[in-house]
Amino acid sequence: MATETASAAEELAQLREAMASRPVIDQARGMVMAMVPCPAEAAWEVLVETSQHTNTKLRDIASRLVATTEGRRLPPEVEKAMAAAFRRHRPDRGW
Repeated sequence: MATETASAAEELAQLREAMASRPVIDQARGMVMAMVPCPAEAAWEVLVETSQHTNTKLRDIASRLVATTEGRRLPPEVEKAMAAAFRRHRPDRGW
């Protein structure tokens, strides 16, 4: 019973974290869609690939991208990974 309770509490914490980070991820996806331009799925793939190639949580990538609207710069490794992801998901590759 204690194991089930701990498992349920962990799952609840993960769901709460996901719900809290969803708005910034959606904002970042919209920014990618406007920058490239591309469909939502391609924008999602750009964010996921950037996250994977920098070993950074997706919500942190999204937060950093959204923060660029306030004059902050992306860290160089994130900027490089995102540029590579943009190249892999170019419109001429047939979204």
